[in-house]
Amino acid sequence: MNVPKSGYRVFSANSSAACTELAKKITERLGVELGKSVVFQESNRETRVDVKESVRGQTIFIIQTIPRDVNTAIMELLVMAYALKTSCAKNIIGVIPYFPYSKQCKMRKRGSIVCKLLASMLAKAGLTHIITMDLHQKEIQGFFSFPVDNLRASPFLIQYIQEEIPDYRNAIIVAKSPAAAKRAQSYAERLRLGLAVIHGEAQCSESDMADGRHSPPCVRNTTGHTGLELPPLSFFSVMMAKEKPPITVVGDVGGRIAIIVDDIIDDVGDFVAAAEILKERGAYKIYIMATHGLLSADAPRLIEESAIDEVVVTNTVPHEVQKLQCPKIKTVDVSMILAEAIRRIHNGESMAYLFRNITVDD
Repeated sequence: MNVPKSGYRVFSANSSAACTELAKKITERLGVELGKSVVFQESNRETRVDVKESVRGQTIFIIQTIPRDVNTAIMELLVMAYALKTSCAKNIIGVIPYFPYSKQCKMRKRGSIVCKLLASMLAKAGLTHIITMDLHQKEIQGFFSFPVDNLRASPFLIQYIQEEIPDYRNAIIVAKSPAAAKRAQSYAERLRLGLAVIHGEAQCSESDMADGRHSPPCVRNTTGHTGLELPPLSFFSVMMAKEKPPITVVGDVGGRIAIIVDDIIDDVGDFVAAAEILKERGAYKIYIMATHGLLSADAPRLIEESAIDEVVVTNTVPHEVQKLQCPKIKTVDVSMILAEAIRRIHNGESMAYLFRNITVDD
């Protein structure tokens, strides 16, 4: 029996109006209506999803932006995906611009790789493909048992630099830690600007939070079994972590516009400290460019009171409240590339066009 090519529908898995804003922009660009569904929380905080139209045999795209209540958003996505699966949808594709728990993608002592757990949960709920943007680590794609399209926001942020920053030719791209140097180099090469790197005792990279397997074992006083003799304490003192050098800026930022680039800006303490160092070294304007503006806790107030002149983020995460609290926060719309990715996947077209001029390290 020949089955005709099915259509597609776009749904939003969010229960709050602020989070559906990106979904509305995407559907407007696609020229389709947002699918009819109701997502809400019961009085006991359980998530309920009611799909109000037939999805049988269709390809479904679920757009889910992640607000501050991360775990509720994840349950909304899982419940909606499972509801669509049991309603006989042909394919269920998650559009998750900011993938939650992406920072928990490495083993930390006796912790767990939560990002891998979430990938397995999404597959079990019925997702067959996801579209995301600027994963914290590219290797996260290996956690999934289905295809992942990891789009990039850098072309939009580079365009903002070229069009909205006066005299950007006098700028220098800054990595706030050695771990961010590759991303910063990618921006510097495409903009044909210089590169500076901050490193030293003020920085705390993810590699500092080791999983414990390389740490010297604890020295314990044993009175029972004496068959195993531990080395003397002087042996362990050699293995202790060496002290970090004083904070240093590698590169000349004097009389320049400093542009710090990163993928996520959440707790802004590191960015504020970096801005102060750059000011001391002679930078006269400081911009922060990041894909995902989580801006948790007191981030708006700290940015407003800091030496940072402007923070530019995309709308992968809703942050309208933070913008009202801090006029330094600016937004770049990435709905165009997300809509184009949906169109190309539905039509079976190549995604290569969306990655043109993207470097390996971006």
